[in-house]
Amino acid sequence: MDREKYRKYIYWGVTAFVVMALLTALIFVIINWTKVKAVGSLLNGILAPIIYGAVFAYLLTPIYNRVRKRTADGAGRLGLSKKAAGRMGQLAGTVTSLVVLIAIVTGLISMLIPQLIESIRGIIEALPASIVNLERWLEGVFADNPEVEANVMAYYDTAASYVQNWVTNDMIPNIYNILSGVSSGIFTAVNTMMDMLIGLIVMVYLLNMKEKLQTQMKMIIYGVFPRKAANKVIEECRYVHRVFGGFIIGKLLDSLIIGILCFVLMSWAKMPYVLLISVIVGVTNVIPFFGPFIGAIPSAFLILLVSPLQCLLFLGLILLLQQFDGNILGPKILGDSTGLSSFWVLFSILLFGGLFGFVGMIIGVPTFAVIYRLTTELITFLLGKKELSQDISRYENLDYIDEKKQYIDRTE
Repeated sequence: MDREKYRKYIYWGVTAFVVMALLTALIFVIINWTKVKAVGSLLNGILAPIIYGAVFAYLLTPIYNRVRKRTADGAGRLGLSKKAAGRMGQLAGTVTSLVVLIAIVTGLISMLIPQLIESIRGIIEALPASIVNLERWLEGVFADNPEVEANVMAYYDTAASYVQNWVTNDMIPNIYNILSGVSSGIFTAVNTMMDMLIGLIVMVYLLNMKEKLQTQMKMIIYGVFPRKAANKVIEECRYVHRVFGGFIIGKLLDSLIIGILCFVLMSWAKMPYVLLISVIVGVTNVIPFFGPFIGAIPSAFLILLVSPLQCLLFLGLILLLQQFDGNILGPKILGDSTGLSSFWVLFSILLFGGLFGFVGMIIGVPTFAVIYRLTTELITFLLGKKELSQDISRYENLDYIDEKKQYIDRTE
């Protein structure tokens, strides 16, 4: 009896110590957030090849698994041994994954860079004529309302003068600084390319040893945690994989389709900068909720310099694509992969976007979905320990719970 009593005290003592240690660590991180973020950035730079390789391997795992299985099955039917067929499947899956990744990256670069250079050159050359054309268009629109025309043209003249002064007084005199910045950007791009090349090697290793890594992690989990807790950890890891895999891969496919649709519709409407804008819209569409608008703002400005009417048509096109994506395509591909309401989706994007930038806006929704589920399960467990109802509807009109654990509703 005394042993059980002391064991209970030890359990509560250890639990209190762990909770206090976690709270202390959390407070330390909040107080020293700038330093923690700097250390995180340093580690991110050091481990960039590993991160790239892990991301590539995670995204290409479905392709790798499918090709490896089909190749291994085909080799087995040809009479090869199981071991030889497995090696052939691994080789085929690895080569296919590399080819797919290199083809996507090379295709995007070969299409986007020339189009980007051509677009920038065209904007600079056409800027004076575009300003004049836009001024004439505004005068024609407000010709019947002189007061509104005067106010609009005053703001327009101020904006046009600012742009022209910036080009004349800032951009051209500081061309050497711009070139220096471009050189620095090229150096950064070269470093990034080197990290990505090493990441390809890491990806190959991870794809071919992921089963062994999973086995080792299971051994560690069952060795460290009690069996019941270890089963729960494994279950939650599978949930994390299901949420992240379903959301990110589904969102990439969804954005690819939106980018292609944007390209087709813009080509049909004979709009300018079709390829560049389609890539911008497709890439920014990866960000939930805000993505279409983030991509539409710079794209609309580019088209506005060419034709205000086409700019209005483009904005209508983006609104149409956003409605199609949000109500038809997105739910069809993603389903309810996160289980979050619209408010929590918005909250997670703002929170993680503010903390981690563009990457945070992409991973914010699935990350918060995991946190939301863990919090829900913790509250459910604590309610069960207190022998209280775990049915959320039971608390809808609740006023209080009396000492006999009877639920007293509010009186209208």
